[in-house]
Amino acid sequence: MTPVFKLAAASVHFGRPARAVRALSELTLTIHPGERVALVGANGCGKSTLLRLLHGLATPSAGRVHCGSDLRQAMLFQKPHLMRLSVQGNVALGLWLRGASWREAKVLALAALARVGLAGLAGRNARQLSGGQQQRVALARAWALQPEVLLLDEPTASLDPHAKREVEALIEEFASGPGAMTLIFASHNLGQVKRLASRVIYLEQGRVLADLPVDAFFSGPLLQQQYPAAHLFVKGELV
Repeated sequence: MTPVFKLAAASVHFGRPARAVRALSELTLTIHPGERVALVGANGCGKSTLLRLLHGLATPSAGRVHCGSDLRQAMLFQKPHLMRLSVQGNVALGLWLRGASWREAKVLALAALARVGLAGLAGRNARQLSGGQQQRVALARAWALQPEVLLLDEPTASLDPHAKREVEALIEEFASGPGAMTLIFASHNLGQVKRLASRVIYLEQGRVLADLPVDAFFSGPLLQQQYPAAHLFVKGELV
């Protein structure tokens, strides 16, 4: 199976060479189609930088990042970036930029909004919606582009419990069934990781310290014996 992403000793540094901050250090990873990969670790461990690297928003300072030249992917951020347009216009804009006519884009946007339960709000100003509704608009905008890979950076971190459940249920739908997307997401919510992930990558100071199937990551003995730092993180005892 051809990987969707393959990293070979990939590093990302920020700032001038003499005082560069190393955000990621020599990551070697392979992610295959259909995987649900959770990125976990303390703040500043490199989760967001890794997502940006995979999405082409960050450039490797060393090493290589390979993905298919025609790979369709979309990324959601913790706080959605919505334009000063209607809900429908925000979703249609991405389709129009992809090459659809504006009329076709509006029709497809309405279908995408129906998929996330927001067709009734198509004419509303997107910036006046609640946080949960805005994240669902962002999901509709991503789904409308029919990506093969969906990258998410703490997509429910700032939402109330009800909105979190709604957004998480939509992510679960997109990552399962026919035409399922490959899912790569950063999360501090370990319950969410258990529910959504098939594989967990634990990062610390820009390095991968553990890379395990989700059951093995949370089962205890293997993690405690071979990956003590990750074990402490799961227990909430990492300093």
